[in-house]
Amino acid sequence: MLSTSNLKELSFLIYGLGLSGQSVIKFFKKKNIKNFKVWDDNQKNLFKNKRTKNLNQTLNNVDYIVLSPGISLINKKNLIKFKKKIITDIDFLFLTNKNFKSIVVTGTNGKSTTCKLISHLLKKNKFKVLIGGNIGTPILDLKIKDNSYVIIEASSFQLSYSKFIRPDYAFLLNITNDHLDWHGNLTNYINSKLKIFTLQKKNQFALVNKSFKKIFKQRNFASKLIIPKKNSYKKIKHKVKNYYLKLGINDENMSFVYALSKLLKISNKSFMTAINSFIGLSHRYEIFLKRKNIVFINDSKATSFESTKFALLNSKNVYWILGGLPKKNDKIVLSGIKKNIIKSYLIGKNISFFKKQIHNKINYSITNNLTKTLTEIFKDIKLLNLKDNTILLSPAAASYDQFTNFEKRGEEFKKLSTFYARKFI
Repeated sequence: MLSTSNLKELSFLIYGLGLSGQSVIKFFKKKNIKNFKVWDDNQKNLFKNKRTKNLNQTLNNVDYIVLSPGISLINKKNLIKFKKKIITDIDFLFLTNKNFKSIVVTGTNGKSTTCKLISHLLKKNKFKVLIGGNIGTPILDLKIKDNSYVIIEASSFQLSYSKFIRPDYAFLLNITNDHLDWHGNLTNYINSKLKIFTLQKKNQFALVNKSFKKIFKQRNFASKLIIPKKNSYKKIKHKVKNYYLKLGINDENMSFVYALSKLLKISNKSFMTAINSFIGLSHRYEIFLKRKNIVFINDSKATSFESTKFALLNSKNVYWILGGLPKKNDKIVLSGIKKNIIKSYLIGKNISFFKKQIHNKINYSITNNLTKTLTEIFKDIKLLNLKDNTILLSPAAASYDQFTNFEKRGEEFKKLSTFYARKFI
């Protein structure tokens, strides 16, 4: 059994040499853990002196496999039978650090914004704060001091294999159809999220979306259940001066952060002072440009329709850019939303999927890429001559068909928008 005391006595295979895998190697060296090998399917020249020469033999012989969160067992038959051995970098955090408080945030949408909100709130109220995990910095690269609060954005990939995670405060924001190609089905996806509560104790807290209250109680988790209520936050929302946080798109995130502030005994006045100075994250309903009667919004992080829906609900007279690689079983449901959409513009290599979803429901053009899209949008805006207009990139799809990641897609949109705005407005 893996424990703090016997790390040096056990053997490990680090499978996957991305940021988290490399952080595990640095952690092992720091802790003087020498009995480990590495493997990566692509980066064959990395850490050559530690690279295993016989993967199957090493999988059989090692005590534990530290798996990169991006690797799915669905396509790794050689790994499936060793599932009980698999752990993650987050496990080492909980095994080797004691004098800190952990806040672990998971959910399909809103994880990054919620983590940043919590970090901002705590820092403004003089808490010692560190933030890492899926949001950027590998968790083992954080320099944790006594009595600090460690905020961890945890993806379903990480939670699926973690075996020792025990948050002081565990957040489950929401769950919608996502990453089903990785997990296999929705049940597996939900179970991966619920793992943040499995090892919690009675003196720890579970902040859970009300739709999961029943399943939480059915599984008899030990922690104290808190259901953040949007109405509680809405009672003080009128005092929020921060335009980004006043939008309904952030009500769920804010209700969770407000519930945490009560647990940490942060006054409403201190809460407001901190929140009003918060700056939203890039690529998440990012209002980056306003020119005359046109608002430009970069929501490139929206890689499923469930994410895009929030943007469409909170915008009017929308020229909507969508397309890319759709998520498995995703559907575009426009009831109650299409009144906000003037026209949509289809980009990416899977035009047929999106065309089928919106055909005969809203007006659309096939523009294939962002350059052609913005050219056509400005022509349409001039032709329609509406008082207010919103140009929204909220693709409801992954970006990998045309871009390296959603950040590159968002940056390209911002660059082109700025250029066209100077040219045509």
